[in-house]
Amino acid sequence: MPGCSHFKFSRQGEGVEAMLVYIRTIWSFLAVFLFSTAIVTATVPGPDKQDKFVSETENSLLRTDNDRCMRCHGQRAIISPADKHVYIDPDKFGATTHSVVGCTSCHDRVSSGHPGDGYAPSRATCGDCHGPIYQEYSISLHGSKAGCTGCHNPHEVRLPLFVSGEDINSKCARCHDTRKTIQSHSKWLPQADLHIDSLPCITCHTGSKDYVITMSIESRLPGSGGDFKNATYEELAKLTTGGDISRVIDQNGDHLVSLKELREFNHQLRGKNMRLWGMMTPEVVTHSYQILDNRWDCTFCHTSGPKAMQKSFVAFPEKNGGYSRVPVEKGAILDILYGTPDFYMLGTTRSTPLNIIGALIVLAGLSMPVGHGFFRFLTRKNRKENDHEA
Repeated sequence: MPGCSHFKFSRQGEGVEAMLVYIRTIWSFLAVFLFSTAIVTATVPGPDKQDKFVSETENSLLRTDNDRCMRCHGQRAIISPADKHVYIDPDKFGATTHSVVGCTSCHDRVSSGHPGDGYAPSRATCGDCHGPIYQEYSISLHGSKAGCTGCHNPHEVRLPLFVSGEDINSKCARCHDTRKTIQSHSKWLPQADLHIDSLPCITCHTGSKDYVITMSIESRLPGSGGDFKNATYEELAKLTTGGDISRVIDQNGDHLVSLKELREFNHQLRGKNMRLWGMMTPEVVTHSYQILDNRWDCTFCHTSGPKAMQKSFVAFPEKNGGYSRVPVEKGAILDILYGTPDFYMLGTTRSTPLNIIGALIVLAGLSMPVGHGFFRFLTRKNRKENDHEA
């Protein structure tokens, strides 16, 4: 067919050459396709890495937003309007969980002309994120007296694990004068000043639970006979080399304070006007501020036996104002002679076997006079008859 001459090869050589060109073209397309797929596969993270990829991207954006805010708010020279606190300590804020979610999570509407336009940025309420806690606090005794920020600075707030008992009580003292608190508690609580110095207020006045002993290093106030305060990071940094001040006690750096290390540290403290002081602090904190009946009973703490002292920590101050904890060997702080000579809680060395032996000794001692009196009572008639005959 003359019309189909383009689909036939007149000579054998021309047909073979055309076929080779066709095959090379097909292989070129396949190579480009396979190479492009390999690039995409290597660039885009798989399902198991996508979360990490997104998280790292979000963190990078958050750091950018926070840094942008801190360019002004992180400078002490920033002008503060009346009754406003616009300076934010970058180190303290960086240690909070709020820094993780970022400034714009609470201040989500900042005008493009800020701060020159005079419009104050929006501000989220604590209840927007902390709904259950906000509800619990609102119906407590404190709910109508103070807001969340009365105790918690949102730019410095930390979990209870990273705050000292002294810091907790200092927040209470903003409204409750410590001297008046001691006077009112002295009406029913023996050694009220010692109790208030050894317990965070929330131990008795909230439904918190899971109590542990948290030890801290205290230094004597200059010119004071027996007043102490929590030692600062700078004070402890002078006692050790390197940046890890926990090595002041945890000498081998295994993140566990042993009884031997406690004894050696207390021996060294004697000439440095320092002491190791403990407070019974809750691991789980509630905001149900109330007056609990069982806290009037001394047995809540003082008949708990050694179990109350089995789990303990030493808290070390950090540069950012927070604290880090190092666990203590189980039962080590029960060594009141050399381990913790400045801290002892009555009732923590109770022993059931010794209690039984002591009770038997007391009963044995009482049995002699009681038995003697009872025998004389039974023989009173015979003694009267003998007296008459005599």
